[in-house]
Amino acid sequence: MLKIIRTAGLAVGLLIAIGATTVPQFAHAQTQPAAPAASSESTPAPAAPMAAPRATTATEVVENPYGLEALWKGGDIVARITLGILVIMSMGSWYVIITKVYEQARMGAQARAAEKSFWKAPSVRQGAEGLKSGSPFRFIAESGLEASSTHTGLLGNVDLNTWVSMSIQRAIDNVHSRTQDGLAFLATVGSTAPFVGLFGTVWGIYHALTAIGIAGQASIDKVAGPVGEALIMTALGLAVAVPAVLGYNWLIRRNKTALDQVRGFGADLHAVLMSAPKAAAHAHAAPARG
Repeated sequence: MLKIIRTAGLAVGLLIAIGATTVPQFAHAQTQPAAPAASSESTPAPAAPMAAPRATTATEVVENPYGLEALWKGGDIVARITLGILVIMSMGSWYVIITKVYEQARMGAQARAAEKSFWKAPSVRQGAEGLKSGSPFRFIAESGLEASSTHTGLLGNVDLNTWVSMSIQRAIDNVHSRTQDGLAFLATVGSTAPFVGLFGTVWGIYHALTAIGIAGQASIDKVAGPVGEALIMTALGLAVAVPAVLGYNWLIRRNKTALDQVRGFGADLHAVLMSAPKAAAHAHAAPARG
């Protein structure tokens, strides 16, 4: 029995000794992977080098190699002439629109002045002299007075009413023709500018096909320039034609309003001139009866 107890004690002692030697090794193996983490915490992490390239990319400016400047420098003589024609058409259209709007505004002011002062004058001549020089209403009034004073000789065979009416109508037609100055140019630009731009488009496509034939392949770098030239010409043709058409229709409408005022003034002037001889005849006949 004592031998068994001693043997059991020796076995337990051996197990305790083996456990004591293996546990520190196991604990060291468990704590070994934590060493890199501690070293990573002790050394500072490098900064991410991403901010500087983004800043340089944001400030970088890329020039367009297919703009108007490239069209003028790289285009041939036909493309430059087409572009010059479109520029001249656009400048002429805007010049006509601005000048006609100014003339119509001035005619409206002259109509208001005639309505305010002319009919309050004691005579037609004094009323005409009260209007500004160059006013269409003064021109019509002077034409009516001249017709009344020159009704002699062969013209005396014509009825005075008819002669004065014809003279005033000629003056009104003259004013009407002056208000139409420049509108024919706008109509021409509005109808031909798209076709001029279309010609530039066809010419650009021709250069694109030529570039493809020379290169032997339809790569984008070979056709981008000519096709961009063609599209720019189309856009310029429309940009020139649209303001010309809109300006033409707008000015025609404003001219109609101004000419209505001129015709009304001419009709009233005709009535006044026709009543003046009758009033003078009655004035001369009254002392004779007395």
